Amino acid sequence: MTHERRLLDAEATALLDREIDDLLLQLRGLALVRDLLVERGARRADVAAHSRELERVRTRLAELIRGPGETVLGDAA
Repeated sequence: MTHERRLLDAEATALLDREIDDLLLQLRGLALVRDLLVERGARRADVAAHSRELERVRTRLAELIRGPGETVLGDAA
């Protein structure tokens, strides 16, 4: 592996780590706000919107962690 290739791989890894950290922080915030909405008696639509966004972010996080070309157990069938 060339020196340039190693540098590119290191930069890509750093960017990926940053994106994963950002998604984890976003997940934590969405979960906290959703729980507050439930606790304060918010409308179901508002709670559902947070739940949908949580699921979207979880899916993106799983895709990043799995990497390209990999599937979730059970998806291959």
